[in-house]
Amino acid sequence: MKLSTNFFKAILASAALVVSFSCSNDDNGGSVILPTEQNIVEIALATPELASLVAALQAADGDLVNVLQGDGPFTVLAPTNAAFTTFLAANNFPSLDDVPTDVLAEILLNHVISADITSGDLVASGAGYASTNASGADDNNISIYFNTANGVRFNNVSAVTDGGADIDASNGTIHIVDAVIPIPSILTHAAVNADFSSLVVALGAADGNLIDVLGGDGPFTVLAPDNAAFETFLDGTPLGNVNTAVLSQILLNHVIGDAVTSTDLVAGVAGYTNTSATGPGDNALSLYYNTSDGVQFNGISSVTTADVVGSNGIIHAVDTVIDIPTVVTFAAADPNFSTLVEALTTLTPGTDFVNILSRTEGSNADGINPDFTVFAPTNDAFTALGDLPGEVVLTQVLLHHVVSENNITSGDLNPAGDTPATTLEGDDIIITLPGTDPNIADVTDGAGNTGKGIIAVDVQAGNGVIHVLDAVLLPDTTN
Repeated sequence: MKLSTNFFKAILASAALVVSFSCSNDDNGGSVILPTEQNIVEIALATPELASLVAALQAADGDLVNVLQGDGPFTVLAPTNAAFTTFLAANNFPSLDDVPTDVLAEILLNHVISADITSGDLVASGAGYASTNASGADDNNISIYFNTANGVRFNNVSAVTDGGADIDASNGTIHIVDAVIPIPSILTHAAVNADFSSLVVALGAADGNLIDVLGGDGPFTVLAPDNAAFETFLDGTPLGNVNTAVLSQILLNHVIGDAVTSTDLVAGVAGYTNTSATGPGDNALSLYYNTSDGVQFNGISSVTTADVVGSNGIIHAVDTVIDIPTVVTFAAADPNFSTLVEALTTLTPGTDFVNILSRTEGSNADGINPDFTVFAPTNDAFTALGDLPGEVVLTQVLLHHVVSENNITSGDLNPAGDTPATTLEGDDIIITLPGTDPNIADVTDGAGNTGKGIIAVDVQAGNGVIHVLDAVLLPDTTN
């Protein structure tokens, strides 16, 4: 893009004022001192259409004038005078002097990127995100969305003006833009990126005023399915035909009530957190994450774009809608349960455990109904058991780990004593609190074996809850 004629003349005039040439007549002949390239602030001062920007930089907290005279590199999206006039009117500020200086500083920092980015760089990317110097959720840098499908636009509200791109400074690049860019919320980010249009429609259609919820203070982390994810999930069913209460819970299953970055997830490697969806007893549903191969949730949905930061939260774009999990979902997703999954499937083909433990409705002919409480042995627990028994015995062992029609959480247990529970196999197990260190609780199985430990609790699914065991429970074989 070319610089406007007036701007080019302004630069030449400014350069003529600050640059001098000198010659020396020593034996080696004359020498010429070349013009010194101006920094971002000097260029802004010399550009009449950026007078309001200069005034704002001087008025804001944070000594932004000195900051932008630093080494950088910076990319500054510089709103015109007209852009500031529109911004002040839209926000009922009579003048720049009426904008709180801390607010003004954050707005201005939302126009500063700590990198030297040309229009060519943006066009080559097509669309995407960069981080500004404004502070968002949990003090993470606010993200800005750019799209070059029709000019160069930022957050779909501000465009680079004709001739306003690629103004080269000694410490970075200026792009003059036609609108002040407000601090975005996570809803703003969802609305300005066309890849999230299905999500925005779904949020508006679901029960629970989710638009208002996610417009709150937060912080929230939203796992945002893209349009392709919704298309696959709906499989031809119009969104309007989805029960709005069900849709609300599915969407809330993508919302974590905290600001969680991809760095936080990677540091945790793998584990469980809670979403804003609710299961039996109004308990928050669990969400399993694993970062061994990218960042994946519940074993089915992977992050495609991470850490889109808004004022009230963080978005991670994901490639699959995360449906309400069953206890089978977590067993299949968590590699710590791979032996349990093998036992429930290939080693016991005569019993369709997967189908049974995926049930979400009652009144089944065999009398096995949700909600389930599953005591899930880890791989190490099965290893300690030694060789697994044959199918008939193994089936009874597995049934001895499941309680039906009762979602028993840790909060439902006797806090200082025993809680009995009858399993699908028929024998009772006894859960004792407090457990023997390091167990959260101790379990006595149907065979009378003691000291078996619950080492993790309350992995909440939509049709039941899982507690993790360090040993396999054995039924009474004397009956």
